[in-house]
Amino acid sequence: MDSTMVSTLLTVELLKNWPLPQPDEEGDKEDRGRVLIVGGSHQVPGGVILAATAALRAGAGKVQIATGKSIAPLIAGTIPEARVFALPETEDGTPAPEGLPKIEGFIRQTRAVLVGPGLVDEDAVAMLTEALLPKIETAMVILDAAPLSYLAHHRECCHRFNGNTILTPHAGEMAGLLGIDKAEVRRDRQKIVRRAAAELQAVVALKGAETLIASPEGEMYRNRTGNVGLATSGSGDTLAGIVAGLAARGASPLQAAAWGVYLHGSAGDRLKEKIGPLGFLARELLAEIPPLMAELSSPDE
Repeated sequence: MDSTMVSTLLTVELLKNWPLPQPDEEGDKEDRGRVLIVGGSHQVPGGVILAATAALRAGAGKVQIATGKSIAPLIAGTIPEARVFALPETEDGTPAPEGLPKIEGFIRQTRAVLVGPGLVDEDAVAMLTEALLPKIETAMVILDAAPLSYLAHHRECCHRFNGNTILTPHAGEMAGLLGIDKAEVRRDRQKIVRRAAAELQAVVALKGAETLIASPEGEMYRNRTGNVGLATSGSGDTLAGIVAGLAARGASPLQAAAWGVYLHGSAGDRLKEKIGPLGFLARELLAEIPPLMAELSSPDE
């Protein structure tokens, strides 16, 4: 059978046999990798806070945040574990391209660059994304939310990363990426996610009740953890941060996306049991991630 026609369900057994990179007990925070998160705006300063906290909960050693100068003090005070760079900003608080030289050296030192949490102005985000991507040389790139609109008109920009990119669209964003109708995405999600991964040369996680994760080569995983309670503000920022944290630890793009989606959904399932099917918050997902990772990393008795 053609391997590109096969999709594999993510299960506990599968993930136990696909272990995440583990730091040496004698290692330090640099060994666990750095994440740089570029995002934030006046309207959504909390997006980068959720993503940064999620990256740390997923095991990253260091998290750095590049955000607009007006909201930088708020973010720094809320997440003291992160180093925060206050950049020049646009009218809505989006980090402006002219501030990027300030962080170029840090971009070279990071393993994962996440762009998207808290960004809302598509025009400003397009300018930021266009200026930022050429500055990334070796880090894995994770693009979520607003930057995906830029990719719709510049699909080739991810090719230079040789598959070292992760995209996390929902159905509407996927439709925009490929220039098709949202109904077409829903008709054959497996075909569409494989098409996107091949055309964009990136690992693509198409979010939904069943999230699909595809590689540029056509390998695909299906995730069925999670519930409707995850359809809440900030949930996508949390997922993106988990994925970035796993990438910083040394997971491949496909492994970071697959594990991240599974952990995010499983955290939602635990909160459904603890709190109820609706009403738990994105920030409450964060504390569930370390014990879930520990369980999936422990040997079967």
